[in-house]
Amino acid sequence: MWRVIRIAVLLFILATVAQGAWLARSRTAEWNNTLRVTIYPINADGGQATARYIEGLRNASFGPIEVFFRDEGKKHGVALRQPVEVRIAPPVSSQPPAAPFGGSKPEVILWSLKVRYWAYRNDAYRGPKPDVRVFVSYHDPAARQRLSHSTGLQKGLLGLVNAFASDDMAGSNNVIIAHELLHALGATDKYDFKGNLPLFPDGYADPRAEPLHPQTQAEIMAGRIPVSETQAEIPAGMDDVVIGARTAREINWSK
Repeated sequence: MWRVIRIAVLLFILATVAQGAWLARSRTAEWNNTLRVTIYPINADGGQATARYIEGLRNASFGPIEVFFRDEGKKHGVALRQPVEVRIAPPVSSQPPAAPFGGSKPEVILWSLKVRYWAYRNDAYRGPKPDVRVFVSYHDPAARQRLSHSTGLQKGLLGLVNAFASDDMAGSNNVIIAHELLHALGATDKYDFKGNLPLFPDGYADPRAEPLHPQTQAEIMAGRIPVSETQAEIPAGMDDVVIGARTAREINWSK
């Protein structure tokens, strides 16, 4: 009898969580209200330089992301004056569960559930409830030259970003944050996973350009500016990226 009750309670909790997640995703897809995005900084290496960088972060540090969504929204006919609002939360001391890159589907599903629970346990933000949470793990570039891949989860509406604790890298950090934010909203990657080159035409900022190369901007979900058929450059900041037609459709900005 008690076993049946426990199962019934568990099913009720799962149904409630699923309904809440569905309602949250529905709200983000409607674009009737400003999307509230909260950044949760993490000192990934525990270093003093990284700690000082995080202490210096403000809401304005992510202002270029807001401007990017505002300007790109206008291009795609979004009526909202401010599609996205970005706020910063207090630093998070806990590290997120490591992603099982190359893992089986059950392993990935289990990791996703662990991440969502971890995010819930480490949400100390006291402002309005965010629609999307982005946890940014900052690393001292003097100690680490390359970073692991970042991730955006549509189920759970959250992102896990690896970034450099450097003012010189703030622009490219914001590009990665916006990229993973768009993943959480339903956008797909638009680059070749083998060579990291943008896919034509959806991965090009201006697929109708003549000549086609070099492009001057990147489609944000392609992540790189194609300068030739075999070469692409990393964008330095939000001025160097755009939201293309297919990405706009995927996040419900256009039909």
